[in-house]
Amino acid sequence: MRITEQIDAIEVMGINAASFLVLPKIIACVLMYPLLVILAAYLGITGGYLAATFTGEMTPYEYIYGIRADFIEFNVTFGLIKSYAFAFLISSISSFTGFYTQGGALEVGKASTKAVTSSCIAILCADYLLAQLLL
Repeated sequence: MRITEQIDAIEVMGINAASFLVLPKIIACVLMYPLLVILAAYLGITGGYLAATFTGEMTPYEYIYGIRADFIEFNVTFGLIKSYAFAFLISSISSFTGFYTQGGALEVGKASTKAVTSSCIAILCADYLLAQLLL
């Protein structure tokens, strides 16, 4: 949008372009990433249940008892805290990089690569810091 001067047009109309373009992305990611984590956990438990019972490796009672016996509530909380932090990092870094991209089509490709690599490094650092702070 910066390359095709759409952001300049938004600013000329008197709209704060950063809050108009970036804030909805950050809000959407912060709302949807934890839901994806919950869905992935549910599907993982259900898939494990189906695989264990259909192959005959264990009975449904053994599977459910094993999950309940080893359940630690803080692991769920820790996973959700991490999903909120990662969602904010991914969306804000990607939005910032895309918002300030200048040049042509080649620079858009470079900016997207930079956003992905910066997000990956930020996630690794945040994962380390959260693990040290919360565990």
